[in-house]
Amino acid sequence: MANDRGRMGKVYLVGAGPGDPDLITWKGRRVLERADAVFYDHLANAALLDLAPAGAERVYVGKKKSDHAFSQEEIGAMLVERARRGLTVVRLKGGDPLIFGRGGEEAEALAEAGIPFEIVPGVTTPLGIAAYTGVPLTHREHTSVVTFVTGHAVEAIDWSKVGHAETLVIFMGLTTFPQIARELIERGRAPDTPAMAVRWATRPFQETLVGTLADLAHRIADAGMKPPATIVVGEVVRLRGKLDWYGRLPLSGRRIAVTRARGQAEAMSARLRELGADVIEMPAIEIRPPSDPAPLDRAIAELAAYDWLIFTSANGVERFVERLDRSSSDLRDLRARICAIGPATRAAIEALHLKVDLTGKEYVAEGLLEAFAAHDLTGKRVLLPRAAVARDLVPVELARRGARVDVVEAYRTVAPAGFPDLKAVRPDWITFTSSSTVQNVVALAGADALRGIQVASIGPVTSATARRLGVEVAAEAAVFTTEGVVEAILNAETVRK
Repeated sequence: MANDRGRMGKVYLVGAGPGDPDLITWKGRRVLERADAVFYDHLANAALLDLAPAGAERVYVGKKKSDHAFSQEEIGAMLVERARRGLTVVRLKGGDPLIFGRGGEEAEALAEAGIPFEIVPGVTTPLGIAAYTGVPLTHREHTSVVTFVTGHAVEAIDWSKVGHAETLVIFMGLTTFPQIARELIERGRAPDTPAMAVRWATRPFQETLVGTLADLAHRIADAGMKPPATIVVGEVVRLRGKLDWYGRLPLSGRRIAVTRARGQAEAMSARLRELGADVIEMPAIEIRPPSDPAPLDRAIAELAAYDWLIFTSANGVERFVERLDRSSSDLRDLRARICAIGPATRAAIEALHLKVDLTGKEYVAEGLLEAFAAHDLTGKRVLLPRAAVARDLVPVELARRGARVDVVEAYRTVAPAGFPDLKAVRPDWITFTSSSTVQNVVALAGADALRGIQVASIGPVTSATARRLGVEVAAEAAVFTTEGVVEAILNAETVRK
């Protein structure tokens, strides 16, 4: 990661965008992926830190009102010091580095120290607000002028000059807005001019207050809105009711906890975010290697002898292939027909360029057994690599039908070392995609912690486990996949609304 000894490193001043981590630029993402050190501020979404290599240094240098982790001089000195050590350094800044982000000051400090640097622009907050509230900053019928101004030092601004801009965007002016509004009205701006304040723009918990120049300050006080927030003043605010696509997303305003294992929640979380949900990933399960890999290794050594290879999870596929790669065998030794319990498992198999011969109509053990009904299993050898603890229905029933079944442990599922406080997180929904996730959450947090939280289950087996543990299930997937869980939540929310 680091450059050769004695070679100067480089600093990248990267705009993190307005909040939604997907709004970072492609170049910003690429730079983060090869960073040795990342210095990030309060407005940069912490999710972006996951793009940096696991071993990269991560340093919080945020500034909130009267709460600065480091002074500007200290930040500059740290950037210089890391670069002189030959490191690739990313200074991750909310919005755009050069729009009220002190990027110019930091670039000057680097230039004066002789440090190579680049500035990677980002989506500035007003552009994010415009997109995610349905309030265009320019509109042919309303405005052709936009003015950006900081609200930190009200006395330093000549409001008679900037106050009549058709669209006025005020950064960092939430606490001073009462004074700003008075200044604008005293200098001739109409009191009934539409105005809005937006907090945490483009994030699922985005807050928007709409009023007029005369009453918005009172609305902010009554709602208890706190920084960070940006204010927009102008006729374009009237368009919000027509163009607010983000606020109309079906899961807007709903916080959903996803309990899948770390590294496996991404697709489900991304889909929920697309629907407007505020997703909290709370892994309730960890995937570990088998306690003893020898039985799986012996089965792989005899791979050519099996007639059927059954996978009941994508984890089983992944762990099977890991042990196969460590053996003297490879996929050329596979003579068996392949069975997958459901579409996610099927996709994992097909990613290996293997064909799946059999999949159940319902993605549970019973569906898998039904799929085998038309096949004569008498004397057939079956290999079932799976979790250490799983239902015995499939191997027992296949053996009853005449098969010789070898069940081998491919992986273990264990509870994580800790679990967040559900009362502090306060999700509206929590999702369970296996019996193990339910059992672990109840063991770690207690069934009482789930009271008041709506539970979405992947299917009847998981639902039965939840109910046995005293957990009420509010929604159950009709199709036993993570997408089915999302659809079940959508259906429940539609009924609620």
